Amino acid sequence: MRRSKNGIALLITVMFVIVITVAIGIGLKQINSASKIVQEENFLYQTTLIVEDIITILKNSPDMQRVLENNSSADLYELIATAGFIPFEIDGLEIIMKISSARGKFNPAQIDANNTESLQFFMNTKQVNSQYINILVDNISGIKEDNSYNSTIFDANPYLFRDYIASKEHLAVINRFYAQEYNDNSLENINFDALFYFTEDKNISIDLNFATTEVWEMMLGCSQERAEILSSGAGGYTVLADLNLANDEQSRLAHFKTTFFAPVIFVELEISKGDVTSQVAFEYDIVKKKGSNFVYEI
Repeated sequence: MRRSKNGIALLITVMFVIVITVAIGIGLKQINSASKIVQEENFLYQTTLIVEDIITILKNSPDMQRVLENNSSADLYELIATAGFIPFEIDGLEIIMKISSARGKFNPAQIDANNTESLQFFMNTKQVNSQYINILVDNISGIKEDNSYNSTIFDANPYLFRDYIASKEHLAVINRFYAQEYNDNSLENINFDALFYFTEDKNISIDLNFATTEVWEMMLGCSQERAEILSSGAGGYTVLADLNLANDEQSRLAHFKTTFFAPVIFVELEISKGDVTSQVAFEYDIVKKKGSNFVYEI
């Protein structure tokens, strides 16, 4: 009987230890989770401060001021070429800053009657069905009460934003729909990272001194080789004659909003500390000395 009581006491003791161990484990897990949340919030705060510091540096940069004073596409090109990739460290934070033109690509929110034919021709050269342009147009047409869209993309994605194409992720949804709807993988033939720039501003112009090869192909309906030649002249264009375009190429170019000097840069920051990384991207207008279009990812 005593052995039985001792056995029961031992069992209760063991169960008690197990319960305490589990409780402590759960408590530690919650503490670690809370600690991680605090760490991430602190990291986000540090990221915000760094972005503010970067903008202050850009505002006071003599190189930026020189671009502004000289009103020079050559100075802007030199600035971006020399400061395009800058790694540095602040207070234990590893930072990589990339600078590029914010006006070297085409904003799909600007698709209209003037440039649709050029876009369709470009897509056809990449074996993409012309219906793809109609899907893009649906995504920049806003909400239609009569549901008079060109495609059924909003039947499959009823909550999809449709005022303008807002991001690479938004485009990815569109591209997946096209691929599934038409059983067509031809969109893989296009480097969309080099073709499209996403912003709600429908009045921006493509800076011809930074236009990518893909953008030249699209605007002029020319070969890749011809587009590469035009792209290689970046930084040296000030007037239309500098491009040495044929008459038909000039006519096609006129269907797009273009300029030879757009002092707006695209800044990308990758900030790391331990196993936590954040990515920040924004536009910086050299004339207005103002950042906009901020995107944070942690």
